[in-house]
Amino acid sequence: MDTHEHIVRSYEEELSALNNKIAKMGGLAEQVLGQSIDALEGRDPDLAAATIQQDEAIDELEKEIEEQAIVMIARRQPLAYDLRQIMAALRISTDLERIGDLGKNIAKRALAVVGEQQPKQLMLGLKHMGELALGQLKEVLDAYIERDADRALKVWYRDEDIDAMYNSLFRELLTYMMEDPRNIGLCTHLLFGAKNIERIGDHATNIAETVYFLVHGNTITDQRPKSDTTSSTPVPLRSAG
Repeated sequence: MDTHEHIVRSYEEELSALNNKIAKMGGLAEQVLGQSIDALEGRDPDLAAATIQQDEAIDELEKEIEEQAIVMIARRQPLAYDLRQIMAALRISTDLERIGDLGKNIAKRALAVVGEQQPKQLMLGLKHMGELALGQLKEVLDAYIERDADRALKVWYRDEDIDAMYNSLFRELLTYMMEDPRNIGLCTHLLFGAKNIERIGDHATNIAETVYFLVHGNTITDQRPKSDTTSSTPVPLRSAG
């Protein structure tokens, strides 16, 4: 093997190691999200605590990916597609780290509502929203591994579905709080949990944009789908009489 072949093979091995770390990090992020939803639905403090601990492994992988990427850029001085591969890994690791944090926050909500009686309908809505976000995350990570821009684009467009579910759940939770002030504590925790899931959907959309850029070398030109209307939702006031 000549020197050039050795350099090429060594570089390919480094890229492969980077991809494997992203895949591992993505698998952990999926696990944290899935477990946090299960912990919240089942009011399971042990599962919630274990899920919170798992986030540390995601943080550690992000540091490893960042360090490896910096070394590869300095040593290899990659251009064009090769550079995009390294930058994509960096961007995606940042989004996965945030997804891990958001999943951990959902698990913390599960700890906070352990003793509460949860309205079944609300939990069904939250669980459905979580499953949708988890499906989006799995799909976009597969798109990254396969370098499939069309698959990533489908995830990008489906972010509106998560937003629509969040809007509906937001209004339902407000109604519960207004009907009975004793529901305010529980519903507030569920509201924050739902917002965390909505943000996870946004990060999955970020990853979809990165995959598209990785494959094509340009950004998605369509307007980003966004349908979270909760910031402008009016809150009905009870009459003084």
